[in-house]
Amino acid sequence: MEKKEFKAESKRLLEMMINSIYSQREIFLRELISNASDAIDKIYYKALTDDNLSFDQEGYYIKVTADKESRTLKISDSGIGMTKEELETNLGTIAKSGSLAFKSENELKDGHDIIGQFGVGFYSAFMVADVVTVISKALGSDVAYKWESNGTDGYTIEPCEKETVGTEILLKIKENTEDDNYDEYLEEYGLKSIIKKYSDFIRYPIKMDVTSRRPKEGSEDEFEDFAEEQTINSMVPIWRKNKSELTAEDYEKFYAEKHYGFDKPAKHIHINVDGAVRYNAILYIPEKTPFDFYSPDYEKGLELYSNGVLIMNKCADLLPDFFSFVKGMVDSDDLSLNISREMLQHDRQLKLIAKNIGKKIKSELQSLLKNDRETYEKFYQSFGRQLKFGVYNDFGANKETLQDLLMFHSSKEKKLVTLDEYVSRMPEDQKYIYYASGESMERIDKLPQTELVAEKGYEILYFTDDIDEFAIKMLMNYKEKEFKSVSSGDLGIESGEEEKASDEATNESKDLFDAMKNILSDKVKVVKASKRLKSHPVCLTTEGEVTIEMEKILKAMPNNQHVQAEKVLEINTNHEVFQSLKAAFESDKEKLSLYTNLLYNQALLIEGLPIQDPVEFTNDMCKIMV
Repeated sequence: MEKKEFKAESKRLLEMMINSIYSQREIFLRELISNASDAIDKIYYKALTDDNLSFDQEGYYIKVTADKESRTLKISDSGIGMTKEELETNLGTIAKSGSLAFKSENELKDGHDIIGQFGVGFYSAFMVADVVTVISKALGSDVAYKWESNGTDGYTIEPCEKETVGTEILLKIKENTEDDNYDEYLEEYGLKSIIKKYSDFIRYPIKMDVTSRRPKEGSEDEFEDFAEEQTINSMVPIWRKNKSELTAEDYEKFYAEKHYGFDKPAKHIHINVDGAVRYNAILYIPEKTPFDFYSPDYEKGLELYSNGVLIMNKCADLLPDFFSFVKGMVDSDDLSLNISREMLQHDRQLKLIAKNIGKKIKSELQSLLKNDRETYEKFYQSFGRQLKFGVYNDFGANKETLQDLLMFHSSKEKKLVTLDEYVSRMPEDQKYIYYASGESMERIDKLPQTELVAEKGYEILYFTDDIDEFAIKMLMNYKEKEFKSVSSGDLGIESGEEEKASDEATNESKDLFDAMKNILSDKVKVVKASKRLKSHPVCLTTEGEVTIEMEKILKAMPNNQHVQAEKVLEINTNHEVFQSLKAAFESDKEKLSLYTNLLYNQALLIEGLPIQDPVEFTNDMCKIMV
């Protein structure tokens, strides 16, 4: 037996790799299976140039075998194997990659690629094993060799017996500790889960002896366990198949198998790109909102594969926040991975993929809106809020990307309409896109502020979501049409005569309105005659950027900054209540105070705002009654 020290690298480096490079121990199985797949690929490439060597894919496999009693886990393959020299070179020198050297020496074709690059994946086995034994017989060799190491004191190499070409890696799994459970790497269910998670799309079958149950012979009531060899992985990934081969049911099955959601996806997107960066992707637009979608616990991102091997379970950089509801995966052979293959060395390729994916998602949503309105509206009911957040976030940087995907309920249609649909049917004399905010469409319909806009025959968009006004303020305009709240100080639709009459009414009653303003103190900025009210006696409007609805939302936030709208109390001078106000102003200042407070509180209630002193309000009502 020949004992040697690890070449070029120290015990400290090995310990650093085992303890620091990999974030999860279960990665070791992905690495060893990827190495086994590489070994089979190398035979495939040899067969391309060697007429004496044939390659029948059905004869090649990877097998995982666990033995609980001996605490061993074996990963074997029927690949190219390693000579004594290759064992020394590839396993005796940390970070020496046989796969990388093979890639450099051979031109890879036919859509195959060698997975391994860095030569450190093998050493991840020491995260879970006290001793690692490698038995390998190289293609064309009559002799097999055994390499063995405990990961600290170097390794030994000696000849051994092995009938077939290939490699067996035997791991002596560590004993459990108070903090660590290593038994999971000997359990059938745990091993199957890790294989399905990371290596489901390795192109060769990964086999395991799986426990099954069957009726005992001669008995209908008794059962017995038996072991049968099963292929655990799917092998051929759906994203590498031609779209013409696949049905909607195939995509839905993949969606369910990958646990992307419990609903049925509204739409799937299958992307194959062979350009500056090659990648395949299958994306899903869900129909229903995940239960935690609008919570801090929700984690966005797509599964990221490199050559069919799972690298990241949630790659957030592939999706913009406003499309965070999209589920699916991306597979690329062109990613520059770091040494652990768990993350990227630099993100140039990723940024390019993400940019293309963002454009594709938008295009597909627009297509859904145009060609399947009913499905899009179902999607929008679930995720429209997220699109509106996207308009608002980042100071409106994405508003042009998202504005054509937005929808709001309409006073005319009583259903969801797009901004384009609204603008396309605006009368020539209409200057603005009008909207009204409230808790519900029913509440908005009853708002006094809508009277004049509705009388003019102008359509009103209903904003019932707390993000709506904030998003529109960031959007500012659409197709050169500004947005205007029906509660804004100047609606821009009053005729010259109406303007003149309102100004005259305000001037004539200036002393009355000043007195009312003094009674209300700083609760309102001004009291004036209304230009918009037709049947209602009173309403609140605002001046400035902050509306009443925005004030309500901001006040409800945990970091309440006490932002207030500049409120204006508008009085309908054509309403009989105004005559009572005038009479009280002339003869009974106490009654004027009573009427003013009642009208102000009435306006608050109409807006859904809380009354500052409900007891005082009820007492004032009683005074009116008696």
